[in-house]
Amino acid sequence: MDINLFDFYLPEELIAQKPSDKRDHSHLLVIDKENRTYEDKMFYDIIDYLRPGDVLVRNNTKVIPARLIGVKEVTGAHCETLLLKQVADDTWECLTKPAKSLKVGARINYGEGKLIGEVVKIKEEGLRDIKFYYQGIFLEVLDSLGKMPLPPYIKQQLCGNDRYQTVYAKYSGSAAAPTAGFHFTEELFERIKAKGIEVVDVTLHIGLGTFRPVKVEDTDNHVMHSEEYEITKGAADALNKAKIEGRRIIAIGTTSVRTLESNINEFGKFTPIKKSTNIFITPGYTFKAIDCLITNFHLPKSTLIMLVSAFLGREFTLEVYQHAVEKEYHFFSFGDSMFIHGK
Repeated sequence: MDINLFDFYLPEELIAQKPSDKRDHSHLLVIDKENRTYEDKMFYDIIDYLRPGDVLVRNNTKVIPARLIGVKEVTGAHCETLLLKQVADDTWECLTKPAKSLKVGARINYGEGKLIGEVVKIKEEGLRDIKFYYQGIFLEVLDSLGKMPLPPYIKQQLCGNDRYQTVYAKYSGSAAAPTAGFHFTEELFERIKAKGIEVVDVTLHIGLGTFRPVKVEDTDNHVMHSEEYEITKGAADALNKAKIEGRRIIAIGTTSVRTLESNINEFGKFTPIKKSTNIFITPGYTFKAIDCLITNFHLPKSTLIMLVSAFLGREFTLEVYQHAVEKEYHFFSFGDSMFIHGK
């Protein structure tokens, strides 16, 4: 498909630059996909649209301070590195800038020698495999030197890194946050569980596959980078039971969708496993895992709006987005949310 089919006008002032003062006080657009209707609510109202027996699926990945600033040891040239995913012991696939000067063997000094990176493999599109040398525990060193990998459209740093995490973030490994989960609080989850709604965790460590922009004109030519996911036996059992009993499975965010749909596509039912996925969901895809979706408002011509269009229908998605623009909803990572239901 032509990626221009997923374009829309978005005034720059609607791009959220900071999170809402209270997580669940963002706006929520509730969409009935069957009746093609929608209504404006607040996120804390979502509990009114959830039913006893529903299963909420959330991605419990935790963002690491994956952005490192360093200098090349030989030349002293400035170098920026974004850790994407671990490929071996102390070796990470990284997005680097400037990439052309980083040949195999190049060494980068981060933090006055506390962390040294050596390029061990050159990949396409500015990607490099970098082996890190350090003393102590890697994540502790990263915490002291790295910065949160905020998207480029966010112009200011956060006062605290916790607002670029979900309240249920558990397993470190993401280069970006599963932002649909930002709206949930511990108190809201307590109310949700008290209503008889089940909460199931899966893990997908977010890398290039989720946030890399589409640079081709035809979606058939876009290559999704792989990301690691895991579904535990407990999660798989709970999801299969819900399917058998006809209860709704509600994905919190597109990364949860991609995890569930990848898994059920390959195995025919939810199956405990740890592996990679590069699933690219576009209109025409038949959803097998999820019944409803909670998601933010996404970039024009992105893989994320394509996924939403596959679930909701492209023309109706663009109608909904136009409504969101007219009502001055906030967009992207720190923006507002939608709940798409239909059965």
